[in-house]
Amino acid sequence: MIFTYFDGTARISDAGLFSPVNTFECGQCFRWLPDENGGYTGVAFGKAANVRVEDGYLRIKCDPSDFETVWRAYFDLDRDYEVLNSVFSIDDFTQRAVSFGNGMRILRQEPFETLISFIFSQCNNISRIRSIIKSLCMLSGEKFEAMGKTFFTFPTALKINSLSERELQSLRAGYRAPYVREAANAVLTGSINFNALRALGTEEARKEIMRLPGVGKKVADCFLLFGLQKYDAFPADVWIKKVFANYPGITPSRFGEFAGIAQQYFFYYARENKLESPKGEIISDACEKKEKHNT
Repeated sequence: MIFTYFDGTARISDAGLFSPVNTFECGQCFRWLPDENGGYTGVAFGKAANVRVEDGYLRIKCDPSDFETVWRAYFDLDRDYEVLNSVFSIDDFTQRAVSFGNGMRILRQEPFETLISFIFSQCNNISRIRSIIKSLCMLSGEKFEAMGKTFFTFPTALKINSLSERELQSLRAGYRAPYVREAANAVLTGSINFNALRALGTEEARKEIMRLPGVGKKVADCFLLFGLQKYDAFPADVWIKKVFANYPGITPSRFGEFAGIAQQYFFYYARENKLESPKGEIISDACEKKEKHNT
């Protein structure tokens, strides 16, 4: 990829290696929304940007200083996904999944926002998760202006911890509300330290984050993959379980240190194409509902 910046927009060549739709609609994030021009606008790390593909270029409209300090790493622009895609394409199913999700990039998200977002995601649909998070940011985030519009940062642990149970319930957070407060409190008190978790191996980091009430293995693996960039974490929900049932040869161990990236292709393909369970097989999604501690 070649990067240039002009008139408030970073322009990146090889736009075919970045699909805004596949990146923002694959279930890994909840604050990027489509606009009328085919682009997406969102907020990360307290900054706002608009992303679109036009004339063969990926265009990121943002503050000039933010491209190098935030967006280049956030969008994982320096990783060669063509190499990964060839590694993942080991049979007919994986080739179809990779082709379907071509241009997807795994975002390097802020750990606290990722943790809270995926606690909200339990037994929830994407539209409702987006609504809850938008309301949370408007309630407790910091307002700022960018690109002629008003945005809100994701609230800090201190801000969320100061919210009352009633305020969190007003977001329609349901049974997840106390889990969110306890996660914020753990970060504030230092019992959960993201830098320390990042330094651990994936299995140990998973055990630590699962000490939080309401954080089971699926939420933990989403947090590890999207928030700590532990790319061997392999979240498994009902769609991935259908993949396993239909294609027994698909196992995390086959994709090594980047199994989590491969998983996202498989999940996205299965969900968007409504992959069915093998005939006669019932596959349920436990979705970690109302569990204080999951193992």
